[in-house]
Amino acid sequence: MQETVIDTLAPLGLALVSALLGLLAVELLHRASQRLGRTSPIFTELANRAHRPVQFVVVLCSVYFSVRDVADNAKWRDAFLHADQLIIIAAVAWLTAALLLVAEETALARFRTDVPDNRTARRLHTQIVMARRVTVAIVAVIAGAVMLMTFPQARIIGTSLLASAGFAGIIAGLAAQSVLRNVFAGLQLAFSDAVRLGDVVIVEEEWGRVQEITLSYVVVHVWDDRRLILPTSYFTEKPFENWTRTEAALLGSVMFDVDWWLPVPEMREELRRALESTDLWDGRVSVLQVVEATGSAMQLRALVSAEDAPKLWDLRCFVREHMVGWLRDAHPAALPRLRAEMTAAVPLHATLTGQTQTTDSDSRVFSHSVDGRARAEAFTGRE
Repeated sequence: MQETVIDTLAPLGLALVSALLGLLAVELLHRASQRLGRTSPIFTELANRAHRPVQFVVVLCSVYFSVRDVADNAKWRDAFLHADQLIIIAAVAWLTAALLLVAEETALARFRTDVPDNRTARRLHTQIVMARRVTVAIVAVIAGAVMLMTFPQARIIGTSLLASAGFAGIIAGLAAQSVLRNVFAGLQLAFSDAVRLGDVVIVEEEWGRVQEITLSYVVVHVWDDRRLILPTSYFTEKPFENWTRTEAALLGSVMFDVDWWLPVPEMREELRRALESTDLWDGRVSVLQVVEATGSAMQLRALVSAEDAPKLWDLRCFVREHMVGWLRDAHPAALPRLRAEMTAAVPLHATLTGQTQTTDSDSRVFSHSVDGRARAEAFTGRE
């Protein structure tokens, strides 16, 4: 009995000592990484992201090898080692995901998106983020498969499935489901350059910026701070507007209805002066054209340009406000008006009753008409 207790406690004590030594080694490595991180940001990311996963991996591996080499005769040895092995697989998958996140942040730091021409940087950001998410998903699937394969029964079932011809049919059937369709659509979006993080788009009649792209959905940050969440398959199956696919600079129009008396060249010069007075204008386009001339007014279109969509919106509002004020102050006669041709006045009661003649000819029987005069002659005896 005493030997049994010793055989049980000795391996556990050795495993505890190994775990403490492993924790000490990881702590020393963590402090060294923090010191190196003062000169290299990548070591700071490694120290922050990989500290906990490395602790688990080192401690679990130390315990595993200690128990495996010492507890040869313990009845609990096989069950303990199997459970430890499962946790080690999960810890290694966690560490791999942490290292992938470090690699992602290091790569993203090289491409800045806070510059005017950031189309290439946003495309690379989208691809890097999607690649990391796909890789993490693959690592998780592989880790789960490896954990299942440690069970003899699962290994037999897995071998049978892989060897059967129906496995390909199962995969094809799953691929037809909506979840996997969105996953494939997410991969297509990441590498087809159709939409990127930070793109300004119009979807479902909403104007916003692409905030997040995942394997299953896309988050669009709408201009009024709402979030529009759409499946990734939406962007591969339905048309949408992408305002920043090739460049961020855009053109915008402002419409004016004015009277024909307005001197258009003078308004064109005033538009140029207004644009030159604001930093919203990028200096590319300043055009004023008469696009319609109807019977009551002219329709003018002012075409202006800005370096991105938010500035273009503010610029259009600025142009609209400035030109309306200028028209009111400089050319009040050119404001929109309705024209009507005025004729002789008609009494109100005649208009309401449908009597538009100003004489009382219809009130006399024997005058004011050929028939009336003929009747008068017949009654008076004149011929």
